[in-house]
Amino acid sequence: MIPPWAHQLGRKSIRSRWSDRWPMSGAGGFTLIEVMVSISILAIMGGLVVSTISNTLLARDMLADSDTVNQSARVALGRLSRELELAYLTSSTAAINTFRTIFIAEDDDPADRLWFTSLSHRRLYRDSRQCDQTEITVWAEDDPEDSSLMVLLHREAPRIDHEPDKDGLILPLAHGVKRFDLYFLDGKLNEWRDDWSTVGNETPERLPRAVKLVLVISKPDLDEPETLVDHTYVTTILLDYAEPMTKSLLGRGSFSEG
Repeated sequence: MIPPWAHQLGRKSIRSRWSDRWPMSGAGGFTLIEVMVSISILAIMGGLVVSTISNTLLARDMLADSDTVNQSARVALGRLSRELELAYLTSSTAAINTFRTIFIAEDDDPADRLWFTSLSHRRLYRDSRQCDQTEITVWAEDDPEDSSLMVLLHREAPRIDHEPDKDGLILPLAHGVKRFDLYFLDGKLNEWRDDWSTVGNETPERLPRAVKLVLVISKPDLDEPETLVDHTYVTTILLDYAEPMTKSLLGRGSFSEG
């Protein structure tokens, strides 16, 4: 027969083993100060994460906006460069259905205007009654989204006629244009001019040796949307069908008609 004190000793040993494995003392909890410190640390870490993500998204938007402006300028200047390279004039106007070719540029502020004939037309449809000759007009009008800026427009007519500023397809070349300036290199005088006209008295029936294009596009600043940032693009094109320039024997570094 087991004495009563043995049962009490067994219960005491089991209770002590249980408490050794899983202590139930109040020291395992968190104080109010510890909770507040933990929340503060989490808040600081969350703020740093949000700030990092915000700066990353802002940088991405800035790069995307800059890439859009650069792409628009490259497309506009690339197309104009190809068309100006192939600008041409012809004096053969006696044949039937033959019209006078021109190269006319007007200096204006803030955007110049240009009319010329070129051999840059590309046929889009097979067996269409078109050739490589085309009439091109470039000018600017007010931007409907922002009256302080302009849209650079391009007109191409697949046939040359007596109205070089009419007919043809009109498409925008660039939006947000602030300035569009043209400069023309006179091959005879070795001087840059602000205007050109093959029907005038100063440059009759001849093309400029080179054309310089200056395109200024303005876009809102991401940090300050009310502030516009100007992006300037410049390119110079040599005209393939213009009379070449050769070095003059009269002066070093000067040029004269070859």
